[in-house]
Amino acid sequence: MNINKKAIATAGLSLFAGPLFAGVPLNNLQGAGGIAFNPLAYTAGRPWSDDGGDGTNSVEKSSLDGIVSRPQVGAWYVSLNDAKIDWGAFGAAFTFADRLEVSAGYELVNARKYGDRSINKYNLGAKLKLLDENSFDTSWIPAIAVGGIYKYTDSKTVDALKLDDDGFDAYVVASKLITQTPVPVLVSAGALYTDEVVNGVVGHNHYDLVAFANVDVLPAENIAIGVEYKQGARVGDGIRNHDYWDGHVAWFVNERLTLVAALVQTGDKDKFYRHGSAKNLGVGSGLVLSAQYQF
Repeated sequence: MNINKKAIATAGLSLFAGPLFAGVPLNNLQGAGGIAFNPLAYTAGRPWSDDGGDGTNSVEKSSLDGIVSRPQVGAWYVSLNDAKIDWGAFGAAFTFADRLEVSAGYELVNARKYGDRSINKYNLGAKLKLLDENSFDTSWIPAIAVGGIYKYTDSKTVDALKLDDDGFDAYVVASKLITQTPVPVLVSAGALYTDEVVNGVVGHNHYDLVAFANVDVLPAENIAIGVEYKQGARVGDGIRNHDYWDGHVAWFVNERLTLVAALVQTGDKDKFYRHGSAKNLGVGSGLVLSAQYQF
C-alpha cells in the first residue's frame, strides 16, 4: 500500500496541535507530561478553543487560551508478574500561559515480595518550557524544558533500609518531532537528578545524575511505536536501581482518547531477593496498560 508521506508528516504534527487525534505528552506514571517513566519537553493540555474537530466544549479563544489549558488525565496498570507486583497510577496535568505545566499523581503498589501489601505514593510536579520546538524559524531546534517532582511514599521498606520517605527530582529534557524522515520520528532525551529507590516507591537516599531517552515512530496518523530508556540511579549505601526499558504501542483512538500497551523490563528481580540486599534493585518484567484522556 502506498503511503502519502506528506499526509503522514502532517498527521505527526497534529499529535501536538491537532484537531483530529489525541497525542503526546501523556500523563506518565508520576502524572507529568511524558510517556511512561520519562517526561517530555512538551507541556500537557490542549487550548480551550480546540474543540477536537467535533464542535463541542469550545469557548472563545480570548477567554482562557494563553492563560490555562484544558486538563488531561491518565491511568496506568503495571503487572510485574514474576515479582508479584501490581502497580496502578493515576495522574492529571494542565499548563499555565503555554509554559508552566503543573501535575499531580498517585500510585498504589501491591508489593507482596517486599513485605508491603500496599504502598501509597504521591507526586507533585512542575515543568517550565524554556524553548518552543522549531524556534527562530528553524526546522531543527527541539523543545527544551526543565522540571521537578516532589515524591512521598509510605512504604515500610523505608525503615528497613534506613531510607527517606520523600525526595525531589529535577530534570532537563529536549524533545523533537522529526518530519524529514519517511515517517515522523519523535526523539527525546534528558538528564535526571534523583535520589529515588525503585522510582521513589521504596524510598529515597543520596542523589545521582542519570540519563533518559525516548524514540517513537509514527507509521500511521493514529499510531506510535517506540522504546523508552531510563538509567538506574546509584543512590549510595550500595543501592543501585536497575535500568528501565520498555517497548510500547500507542493508539490515538480519537481527538481525546489514547490507549497504550507496553512490555517493561526493570532488571533481574532475583538479584535483589536472593542476596537480600539493595545492590541491584530490579523488580522484573511485565505488561503495562494505559488509558489517557484529554478534555
